[in-house]
Amino acid sequence: MTAYALADTRALTGRSLRHILRSPDTVVTTAITPIALMLLFVYVLGGAIDTGSGGSYVDYLLPGILLVTIASGVAYTSYRLFLDLKGGIVERFRSMPIARSSVLWAHVLTSVVANLASVAVVVAVALAMGFRTGASVGAWLAVVGILALFTLALTWLAVIAGLSAKSVDGASAFSYPLIFLPFVSSAFVPTDSMPGPMAWFAEHQPVTSIVDTLRALFAGQPVGGGIWVALGWLVGILVLGHVLAVATYRKRIG
Repeated sequence: MTAYALADTRALTGRSLRHILRSPDTVVTTAITPIALMLLFVYVLGGAIDTGSGGSYVDYLLPGILLVTIASGVAYTSYRLFLDLKGGIVERFRSMPIARSSVLWAHVLTSVVANLASVAVVVAVALAMGFRTGASVGAWLAVVGILALFTLALTWLAVIAGLSAKSVDGASAFSYPLIFLPFVSSAFVPTDSMPGPMAWFAEHQPVTSIVDTLRALFAGQPVGGGIWVALGWLVGILVLGHVLAVATYRKRIG
């Protein structure tokens, strides 16, 4: 983006962030469901689940819960973009000397900030529940980077939904499959405990490589080649989502 577009993006991102600061319940609401799931799995179901890791179940569970947090949080981006379109604010921006790309980027960057804040809340609760990590500062930075990249990738998908939706419910409904996907991965149980076809799908879908990489980073263990698989999935989804979102935006606003 040019300096002109960057300035516009910064201004519009500030607008979106102020809306969130005035209504922090967005961050809290995004964190409630993942925290409830974490409490359920650790204190109700965790004793019956053998992960084979020998460690605490909350340590095993947290990476998947963080992805669920982000998957549920990006629905608010779709919702806010849909409201901007219906409320005419996007049309108003078109009449002003504002870079067209800045409207979308403002929503995307706001999503990254809001979702990382929700992730921080979930991590704080996990620590209170006994989560412990041997991750170095570098490993923590890698975790934050992967989660930010995951948020970016899903947010561009949320942008497509927000631009294409015909109703408020439709704008947020796209996130349901994304929230469900970690349940069919290594996030909650090892994939080899699943039936054959399900285990194959769980092993080869993107969430498993991302979860396994985060789990290794938290444990202070070598991540191996799995990190490149995870990054390949994330970059691929990000690029595809961005291209489709921009094309949908141009078609929608002309």
